[in-house]
Amino acid sequence: MKIGPKGQVVIPRAMRKALKLDPGSKVLFTLEDDKLILKKPTFDAVAVFERIAKSGNSVSKIDPHAYEEELEERYKRALSGR
Repeated sequence: MKIGPKGQVVIPRAMRKALKLDPGSKVLFTLEDDKLILKKPTFDAVAVFERIAKSGNSVSKIDPHAYEEELEERYKRALSGR
């Protein structure tokens, strides 16, 4: 294979078919020594979180200051532990 001017390569059709990769599919790249490894993710985390968000209660019910209160509480506990 040749690398194109934009750094792109074509994944051979047989390999795309074997991995069930379609246009828009997500893949992971990792380096191992002098090898570039392409893997199909076992699941799409974004899709999982979107499905959870759509099926759950509205996030608008969460107190926007809850995080600040939690940080303050942790800070107080850390100071008292000294």
